[in-house]
Amino acid sequence: MDVGGVAAPVVAVVGVVGTLLSALLTQRAADRGRRREQERAEEVLERSWHAQELRACYVALNTAARQYLAALTDQLHALGRDEDLRAVRQRLIEARDQYREVYAEAQLQVPECVLELAGQLSHDLGAVYGMVRRLDDGVSRAEDSPSAVREGIEILWARLRRIRAEMRAELGVSRADCGR
Repeated sequence: MDVGGVAAPVVAVVGVVGTLLSALLTQRAADRGRRREQERAEEVLERSWHAQELRACYVALNTAARQYLAALTDQLHALGRDEDLRAVRQRLIEARDQYREVYAEAQLQVPECVLELAGQLSHDLGAVYGMVRRLDDGVSRAEDSPSAVREGIEILWARLRRIRAEMRAELGVSRADCGR
């Protein structure tokens, strides 16, 4: 058998197979590249969605806390006047309920550095609320007074500013440090 006669078809087959494999490998590489690019795009989209959700949570938390503090202030001012307190009292109850709902949602979404501050704020809001309600109901304790409530509200506004700075830092809106 002639080696040259067999070599030519073998070389031809190897050449054809090589060409076909080259096209197949190129196609597979392109497919992998497209999959990686799609995965990256999905990750970017997911991070964007998460950032929007976190921002919405922060806005709701900030708004609810501000409304709660404003309602506490209104209730304090109303205590010193002889007028029907039902509307002011109802607004305070609604603001408190709204804050509690938003805070409960935030507990599942916000980073630990913000959650710790929000937890302190929530606790202290409850303490000031208790003082205001006891003063309103006429069953105040020795430490309950309008000046103590006023001081507590001022401290709470300062805490809210601190939380807002942390939230802005987490969103990348400001340069505030979030404990890192």
